[in-house]
Amino acid sequence: MPTIYFFRCMLLLIVISLVNRSSAERVNSSGGMVWSTARDEAELVEDSGVVIGEQDQIDGGFSSLDGMLHWAIGHSDPATLKEAAHDAKKMSLDELQKRQLELKELVEKLKMPSDAKLMQIAIDDLNNSSLSLEDRHRALQELLILVEPIDNANDLSKSGGLRVVAGELNHSDVDVRKLAAWVLGKASQNNPFVQEQVLELGALTTLIKMVNSSSTEEAGKALFAVSAMIRNNVAGQDMFYAAHGYIMLQDVMSNESLDIKLRRKAVFLVGDLAECQLQNTEKAELPIFNDRLFLKSVVDLIVVLDLDLQEKALEAIKTLLQLKSVEPLILRDFCGLEGSLKRMKMQLEESMADENMRDYAADVESLRGEVELIFRQKLGHL
Repeated sequence: MPTIYFFRCMLLLIVISLVNRSSAERVNSSGGMVWSTARDEAELVEDSGVVIGEQDQIDGGFSSLDGMLHWAIGHSDPATLKEAAHDAKKMSLDELQKRQLELKELVEKLKMPSDAKLMQIAIDDLNNSSLSLEDRHRALQELLILVEPIDNANDLSKSGGLRVVAGELNHSDVDVRKLAAWVLGKASQNNPFVQEQVLELGALTTLIKMVNSSSTEEAGKALFAVSAMIRNNVAGQDMFYAAHGYIMLQDVMSNESLDIKLRRKAVFLVGDLAECQLQNTEKAELPIFNDRLFLKSVVDLIVVLDLDLQEKALEAIKTLLQLKSVEPLILRDFCGLEGSLKRMKMQLEESMADENMRDYAADVESLRGEVELIFRQKLGHL
């Protein structure tokens, strides 16, 4: 059993104790127990950090039991926590105080390691060629949680952990590849330092290829990672274009057999790339934004019967129309934007007749009208 899993198990015991402890502190001035009947046990667990004082300092990666509690709750079974809250109600005040003392003794013995140490344990596990597949999955799942804070993500990069995770993208197991892509995406989000490190490892090209996976989950996490790595990163976007990433996006958007969520992610990324191009006025506009087949793959999405997808496609087209390199005649004559907007209007009118879809469809129709106006204005300037 990997050491990091041992700490997870121990933390679960602590969470159960903390739930009991939070119950002990709910006493009134007369010494009797006060139980809240308006809130269920799930809410009690979620808010249990409120009753934890700053005096509960411990060694390692958590500054207080509050931090350890939230980490442990995220790794625990909700049913177990709910059962613990039920059990706490049956205990006397003396029993609860005894449990609190046991908890403090447990924390002193446990000596929780820092986040950096936990990440190193996970990386060491991944470097172990004899590690079981289940434990390899577990190590990546631990990293998925640990890299969320930007400092932890930076530490993982500095320790060489990103290289190890990137190496897992080539693993034979689909779940290992999926989790590795997910970790890289999480670590890269809004983090230029990690973005640069992952790009230097050459992971982008591998991830672009992974989007073509027959596994919907692997493809989705790979596209998520690609988006996270190149978002607001001009150098990363140049590498993306050089690796023909736009063809990958075109293929995803055009493939009607693919999961609708993947197509939404693809067109959302198109809009994001166009927005970045719009903001970087000093940078020459890339020719892909005037590629007929690429533009048509975006336009065709506005008539697919999925309001979320249609909305994202309209947002992308709205931004594309503001680029100087986008030719309105190509959008009209080759992509059929004018006809698609009219067809979409009829679809939305039908959707607005449905009480459950009326408000959302009305919002999308407002956006559609805005795109149509911008398109006509651009045509009028020819």
